[in-house]
Amino acid sequence: MGMGMAWAVFRILNIEIWNLFRISNFEFPPCYTESPMTTTPQRNVPGMPSRKPAPAPAPAAPAIRVGSGRHVSFEASLEFFLSPLVPFLRDAEVNEIMVNGHDRIYVEKAGRIALTTATFPTEADVQAAANNIAQFVGQTLSNERPLLDGRLPDGSRVCIVLGGGEGVACGGTHINIRRFGRNTATPDFLLGKKSLTPMALEFLMLCVKSHRNILVSGGAGSGKTTCVNVLTSAFGPEERIVVIEDTRELQVQHPHVVQMEARPADVYGRGLVTVRDLFITALRMRPDRIVVGEVRRGEALDMIQAMTSGHHGSLTTLHASTPMDTLYRLETMALMADVGIPLFALRRQVASAIDIIVQTARLSTGRRLISHITECHFDESTQNYIAKDIFHLDEVSGEPTLTWTGTRPETIEQLRFEGFVDQMDLTKPML
Repeated sequence: MGMGMAWAVFRILNIEIWNLFRISNFEFPPCYTESPMTTTPQRNVPGMPSRKPAPAPAPAAPAIRVGSGRHVSFEASLEFFLSPLVPFLRDAEVNEIMVNGHDRIYVEKAGRIALTTATFPTEADVQAAANNIAQFVGQTLSNERPLLDGRLPDGSRVCIVLGGGEGVACGGTHINIRRFGRNTATPDFLLGKKSLTPMALEFLMLCVKSHRNILVSGGAGSGKTTCVNVLTSAFGPEERIVVIEDTRELQVQHPHVVQMEARPADVYGRGLVTVRDLFITALRMRPDRIVVGEVRRGEALDMIQAMTSGHHGSLTTLHASTPMDTLYRLETMALMADVGIPLFALRRQVASAIDIIVQTARLSTGRRLISHITECHFDESTQNYIAKDIFHLDEVSGEPTLTWTGTRPETIEQLRFEGFVDQMDLTKPML
């Protein structure tokens, strides 16, 4: 009798707990929803109205939809969470939006930074906007993880530093949104901005077509991404192009493109995929061209090894002030791979891997241009690099202009060997 009574009490409690969960919209796995307990008849109590089973709740619509729907959801949230930034996000001339706390919002237009009159009401509103962005980026933003770097649904790059309370940013939360033009940059775009001359453009396009390894360097906001986008237009339509980036920025307008993006670890430290991981994978994907959005760490050594082992015609960028600094920074990042390679051997490989350095710059006027086009060589006697300028800035009619130095590039022999001499027009004096 004791065991039978205990079993009956257990069944009654189990049924009542099940019904409570159903009423509170608790979602059970499918294996539990098929249990016969869900169909247990309800008993009528004398003096009490009969109770009908509660209807099953309708499935909730997802807060964030994939694909274009996710973009629509983000656009809808702009009006509420990011209302002070909406005019700038919809202004095609704004390249960058910088929120320094709730009362200082700067924008960059045509290379110049200006303070706007827009403000957020309070610091809490800035943090609400930051958390809304984190939701669409798919990352966590908290006192334990106060830094965020990601890509918005519209393609803009966003960086957030949490402030206030236990945050790491003094003076409030900082939000930086870098926007990219919806229209892909073309060679005519660079010529129209006087970023380089027609002769220099023809030389660079021929270098790309002849599978020279090109490294684009410069400071932040100097036009490196735009320059790489233009150079990729010289790729052949039949070539297989693998693009690797930390955060997607490049717009390669070709039919056969494999675009991969690094992924940060989750809050438990799982799921990390680095640019180096993607680069090693890219080598197994039969690429004709490899484009690395930016080299920052030890993946530089893998890239150098690939460039010297048959993967010609690669493009990448890094932050550096001069062509010579570019080579030194590249070797420093290669040393981060911690493989113990001797310095003189590494420098030989760097000089062998990099054919052309394109140095970009942003002047005090806000104008972005190419300041140097340089060939890279190695001096065996000094075991150091030789940076030979093919084009450099010169004063022409009172303004800086990229002009030919008169030096005959060694790349010309490769152009002659691969049959590109017929395509040389403005660069014929180099022959």
